[in-house]
Amino acid sequence: MLDVLHLLEQDCRLTPEALAERTGRPVDEVQAFVADAEAQGIIRRYKAVIDWERVESAQLTFAFIEVRVTPQRDFGFDTVAERIMRFPEVHSLYLMSGSYDLHVVVKGKDLREIANFVTTKLAPLDAVLSTTTHFVLKGYKVDGDAMIDLDTPNRLPVTP
Repeated sequence: MLDVLHLLEQDCRLTPEALAERTGRPVDEVQAFVADAEAQGIIRRYKAVIDWERVESAQLTFAFIEVRVTPQRDFGFDTVAERIMRFPEVHSLYLMSGSYDLHVVVKGKDLREIANFVTTKLAPLDAVLSTTTHFVLKGYKVDGDAMIDLDTPNRLPVTP
């Protein structure tokens, strides 16, 4: 039933009938699978991908924050991550391999609000060794969706 999950991830508005048609499965089987996946927490929620740059009244700024932390004895990075993810400003949080430990995606109304979050809430945590903040200037592709119109040709017409 991975095919059903992939289709829902691409378009969560698909009806059980449409999912059944696209996967070649019976509608009742698809409905039962989706209900079970929701109950088990496999499907966490349904959402829309919004191009906030096209919404004139919306003021949202995103930042990616690299965080180096000291892992906690007997718990590793989990207790630090659980504390960080409770902040409402945190949009996403990932444990990483490489030169830093946690990748935090934060959203706020402007650069000042995000900077305030980093300096007053995130950086002062005991386990946090350092932070590096990168502000998003423009999103070209978000959650697999292009945020720019790709249908328009970017070449000049050629005439003989």
